[in-house]
Amino acid sequence: MHIIEPTFESVSDNIDKVNIIKGKLWDEQAQFDAGKDKTQFRQFEAACERVKNFYKEQHEKQTVEFNINARVKFRKDVRARMGIWEAMEKLNTLVDDSDPDTDVSQIEHLLQTAEAIRRDGKPEWMQAVGLVHDLGKLLYIFGSEGQWDVVGDTFVVGCQFSDKIIYPETMASNPDSKDPIYSTEYGVYRPHCGLENVMLSWGHDEYLYHVLKNQSSLPDEGLAMIRYHSFYPWHREGAYRHLTNAADEKSLEAVRAFNPYDLYSKNDDTVDSEALKPYYSSLIEKIFPEVIEW
Repeated sequence: MHIIEPTFESVSDNIDKVNIIKGKLWDEQAQFDAGKDKTQFRQFEAACERVKNFYKEQHEKQTVEFNINARVKFRKDVRARMGIWEAMEKLNTLVDDSDPDTDVSQIEHLLQTAEAIRRDGKPEWMQAVGLVHDLGKLLYIFGSEGQWDVVGDTFVVGCQFSDKIIYPETMASNPDSKDPIYSTEYGVYRPHCGLENVMLSWGHDEYLYHVLKNQSSLPDEGLAMIRYHSFYPWHREGAYRHLTNAADEKSLEAVRAFNPYDLYSKNDDTVDSEALKPYYSSLIEKIFPEVIEW
């Protein structure tokens, strides 16, 4: 039987097709949320007092001085040594006071997010981001000052507070709002210095980014999804463009691709964590070390 060998051109064309698919996969529009009523999410005006009181405290206490000290403390201490799944189980007792959309357990939200990404056929590394994106909330268990320095929307400190921050009127209680430098448009920053060079309000996003950037094989897009997923004034409202640069545009694309899975999976059907554990344990092994320093 005569076997027809594939030509170099045909092999190359097939490889190109695969590479095109792989290159587009993570940023293709989300499909899982097509039939959802998105007006029911992030309803802060109708939020309960628990949520409003949380943001009042966060906005008062997230100062430049606090943020510098929080970063110094992060570099000095290792809070725990454990794997990803163990960290998920440890986090499961926390109820996020800043979230008006859900009161499900943390592990359920993580699995709902990861499963939505998986159902849409997104790559494994993005599923992994969905699985771990809120693990920085372990800060609360590790001895944070409250929930105000762990959860909630993030914003830039060290310059004028944006009016796109949720409940912007409460920012007046932050001492930095009256500082002669921190209250100016650019504050301590230069125009278009890039988000890598600004301080975002300290919390689970920033913490987890610093934990995983050297303890995972996540690509830059995945790390951006983790670091900026709560930075709603930027990725949803378009604030802080006077500080961002060209490199941040790629991060913005990544965060916007991830955000629907984080936000709109919160009312999905409940998940069976034990049934899903074998799949995600295998995924964890591919991307993260067995033990992570928290």
